[in-house]
Order: sequence, then structure tokens, then C-alpha cells
Amino acid sequence: MIDFHSHILPKMDDGSKSVEESIEMLSMLNHQGVDRVIATSHFYPNREPLERFLERRQVSFEKLNEALTDNCPQISLGAEVRFYDGISRLKGLEELRICGNKLLLLEMPFSKWTDYTVKELVEMSCSSEYVIVLAHIERYLSFQKAGLFESLRENGILMQVNASLFKGYFSKKSAFKLFDKGLIHFIGSDCHNLSDRPPNIKIAYNAIEKKLGREFRMNFEHFSKSLFKEYILT
Repeated sequence: MIDFHSHILPKMDDGSKSVEESIEMLSMLNHQGVDRVIATSHFYPNREPLERFLERRQVSFEKLNEALTDNCPQISLGAEVRFYDGISRLKGLEELRICGNKLLLLEMPFSKWTDYTVKELVEMSCSSEYVIVLAHIERYLSFQKAGLFESLRENGILMQVNASLFKGYFSKKSAFKLFDKGLIHFIGSDCHNLSDRPPNIKIAYNAIEKKLGREFRMNFEHFSKSLFKEYILT
């Protein structure tokens, strides 16, 4: 399975603080059945230049790569990019896509989105340069008008939820409602550390299998992997 959202690169953001912690997090994900992890370190355009972020990311990845063991999942470099109005004009934005792929993970504002924001998202989705994935959409649901996410999906925008959504009784109900609406394309652990935000993607897949059956779980895993492969750059 794919862990589509993680902060496993050491000393990049508020995630892993060391190579050793990253290796342990990766080992935990491997034991949960993950064979690919997308490393989505935070990128805040207002805090550092894109070039500096890419340099830091490469250095962090190289240090981690030297310590990888055979039981570590494959790592694909990406970013969790903080959206702002006008981000589509950021020079070099394509460098923040998942490496070798068109998928671009965006962290959206935690407020009601303006018409301009929605228009820009749709325009970006129509571009041949990107396939937009919205990070942890469960965090934005209460702010947006009914039907917005269905409209975005119809415009080619993909959605990711965090595994923790499947943990609580009420949040789990919300998760399965999103499945019913076809609004979940990827699941991520959004892991940051080994304590309060550890790798926990198995919570989601165990809940899916218990509620919807093993066949549905397997089909969803295949669906996510197929989507990932569909947008590989050629």
C-alpha cells in the first residue's frame, strides 16, 4: 500500500528529528504493509525560497538514504505545499510535484475558500503540468459549502484523508460517508514522530476491512496504486 502523506525526512520540518527516528518510522510502516511512502515535507512559500527548500530536501534524503535498510519502504520525494491565492504563478512550482509524477499535494486554508481560490484550483487542475491532490480534506469540510468537493472531483482534483479519520466513532462515520461520495483517492498516515503522531496507516485499512470487507480494502489499495502509476511522467 501507499502512505501518501508523511513527514519522515529528518530535520525538514516539524516531523522526524533524526535519521534514527525516520528509520524506525519507516520500519513501522513496513510492518503495516506499506511498500511506498511519499515524503511530503511542509513547504511554506512565505518562509523560504523554493530553491532553498529543494536543497534542504535533497540533503535530508541523502542522509536518510545512506541509512536505509532492506525492510524500509520505497521513498518518493514530494511536498505538502501551503496554498495561497496566486500560487499557480510560483516559478518552479512543478519541482514540488512528487518526483517522477504529476501529483502535487496542496494544504489548503483552514477557512471558507473564496471563489478566487476555487477558480485557481480548477484552473491548475486543467493544466497539463499538474494533477492536484488536496491534503487531509477532512480538516476543511466544515468550512466549505455543500457539494464543493464533489465539484472539485469532477474537475479532476483528487483527495487525500489521514488515517486518523478512521479512529474515532464519529470521525469514522465521516470517513465512510466520504467513501460513499467517492471523495477518497489516497490515505496518508501524516506521521510526524514516534510519540503523539506515529505511523498509523493500519488504523484506516483495518477499519475499512472490518466495515466494507477484505475485497473492498484490496480493491482500494489497487485503486490508489493505479492512480499513482497513471500520472507517472513519461
